[in-house]
Amino acid sequence: MTQDVLLTISGLHSIDELESTDENEPIEVITPASYYWKNGKHYILFDELVEGIPGVTKNKIKIIGDESMEIMKSGVTNAHMVFEKNKMNITYYDTPYGQIHVGIHTRDIEVDVAEDAINVEVEYGLDINHEAMADCRISMNIRPKQAAESVLSGMP
Repeated sequence: MTQDVLLTISGLHSIDELESTDENEPIEVITPASYYWKNGKHYILFDELVEGIPGVTKNKIKIIGDESMEIMKSGVTNAHMVFEKNKMNITYYDTPYGQIHVGIHTRDIEVDVAEDAINVEVEYGLDINHEAMADCRISMNIRPKQAAESVLSGMP
């Protein structure tokens, strides 16, 4: 895979499965990113801007095999989130408004690596300050930038 990629992240946080609200609507972000392979691990780097907050959060996603992923954030927000199949990991998430204690109960993680794409699906429970907050799903697609742009623009 090339170094210049497009990263698509789709996320769904279900606060209450029985109630359909705006909070349960999926969110999708498409952003340019850099990709590299080192020591048997996939790395994806990208910058994140938050509306109304000055500064940038630098993100590094590390995919380790097919049952583990880490997301490291530094800048406006800081965190080191670990997703390991059938495990619970705790971290602190630093925001401009204060620190949050976060628990991640990873139920399932699937990683599909092909020559021209990497797809990751993660299902997890999210605890905030020791209270169950949401059931979450994240889907990530990493593709070479040129191929992804062709698909997005509808060109062959």
